Amino acid sequence: MWPTTSDLDPAGLRHSLASAPLLAVLRPSGPPQAERQIEAVACLGFRHVELAWSGEPWWAPFVVSAQAQWPQLRFGAAGIKHPDQIVGLPALGLGFAMAPIATEALLLAARRQGLTLVPGVFSPSEVHHFGVSLAAGGGGLVKLYPAAILGPAYWRLLRGPLQPLPFCIAAGGLAPRDVGPWLEAGVQAVALGSSLFDRHDVIAASDASMLESFVIGTTHLN
Repeated sequence: MWPTTSDLDPAGLRHSLASAPLLAVLRPSGPPQAERQIEAVACLGFRHVELAWSGEPWWAPFVVSAQAQWPQLRFGAAGIKHPDQIVGLPALGLGFAMAPIATEALLLAARRQGLTLVPGVFSPSEVHHFGVSLAAGGGGLVKLYPAAILGPAYWRLLRGPLQPLPFCIAAGGLAPRDVGPWLEAGVQAVALGSSLFDRHDVIAASDASMLESFVIGTTHLN
């Protein structure tokens, strides 16, 4: 039997994204860059940070230490492609993970670990199958990926034929200027990656100003 809405989101990610609908997706080369980038998004007011999964020896200890250093942030793992990558994430203190793909094996592995797993979807069939059909009452969470190729009008066009649409995070190739249009199109959250930083891992003042109302949760457009 497939999980209910609460089973699919034991971390309560839906609730926390409702007031702070942005996620930072970080793919640092090591701890120094990770610390610079996390500090930058934390100072801006982000509340959700995804660290790309890595098998490098530094990654797991850093995930644990980062949560102690920035207790105001909610950390998750990004780039999950295999069920065996999910095992051990809760032991590191992580409550959620994101995948660029969608498989039932990933969702089942996450359920066994008590982890919120957001699968990556692209087509209308994937949106419906993983966001609605597999979840009782249509309570699934999905990541529309890569969103930059599709554009916000794509999600808006799905409303009629696929109603009800699942809780959706737009991700993949998006920049700060894209946040408003995507939220207006009906997604509940937006993930931003490398577009956040310059080559010194600094967020431009113009981008910071553009994102301020979203990170503090006062301008959620849904």
